[in-house]
Amino acid sequence: MDRRNFIRTGSLAAAAMIAGSAATTVSAAEEKVWLNMTQKELDDAYTQSRYAPNAAQVNRRYALNSAYTRKILGEPERIPYGRQMVEGLDLFRAGNTQAPVNIFIHGGAWKSGTARDYSFVAETFVRAGIACVIPDFSPVTDADGDLGALAGQMQRLVRFVYASAQSLGCDRERIFVSGHSSGAHLAAVLLTTDWTKYGLPANVLKGGMCCSGMYDLKPVRLSIRRNYLNITDETEEALSPQRHMERINAPLLLVRGSLETPEFIRQTDEFAQGCREQGKKVQTLVLEEYNHFEVLEPLANPYSAMARATLGLMGA
Repeated sequence: MDRRNFIRTGSLAAAAMIAGSAATTVSAAEEKVWLNMTQKELDDAYTQSRYAPNAAQVNRRYALNSAYTRKILGEPERIPYGRQMVEGLDLFRAGNTQAPVNIFIHGGAWKSGTARDYSFVAETFVRAGIACVIPDFSPVTDADGDLGALAGQMQRLVRFVYASAQSLGCDRERIFVSGHSSGAHLAAVLLTTDWTKYGLPANVLKGGMCCSGMYDLKPVRLSIRRNYLNITDETEEALSPQRHMERINAPLLLVRGSLETPEFIRQTDEFAQGCREQGKKVQTLVLEEYNHFEVLEPLANPYSAMARATLGLMGA
């Protein structure tokens, strides 16, 4: 082979190697890791800011509106429900001494947020004669990524509210739970808990409102959130409400915005469908033109569709 043919053959081989390498890279990048989603698409679907660029502004509104609510209603009573310092609740009492009670669990990807930032949800309930309990709980990053620790805290909270209802000015036969985002996941965990194991009635919770939640942890475990969550096979199974719908003993209201990420839309819609197939009583509400963070704000407006549906769930 002369030198020109050698160079030409070598160049073609090198080009083939480069093309093959590029094809492998493209193939790896386009690999589907969950349903029809690539890793990047799945990561984006569990990164709210990708779909809600005004997240920081809305969170600041939460805090501002919460401060205003505390001026109107007065500072809540701070009551411990467990032994850890973080295990305290904010109680906004209603006017009567045997009021129904709504436990609201805030969101924040299981790792951020405080009860004080979510006072703004309380006024709708209090004005309707319903006490409102907003708990603090451990950031999952302080629990080695174990969501079971947070679920355990919320289960202790329910047991505390049931046992202490009289001193809290609440009716233990009318305990309801609600939550937003990761808080909606924890609320759904409570709604699918076997309470008889704790010596409580199976229907200790009389209803639940879950707003923009996650109900199956498998895709969460595969997503970018694996960087701070430690979800084992056992955790995934135990804390995926989608897999324990038979334990639900109360009517549900499932709310989401139309501008949620694809996964948050799917999670809510499939949980609702699964509940219906199990014969559970479930209502759904889609708030048009609301993103993941904005969708909670109408709960503070007693005339909104969301507030009306939530109060209706509680018989108010």
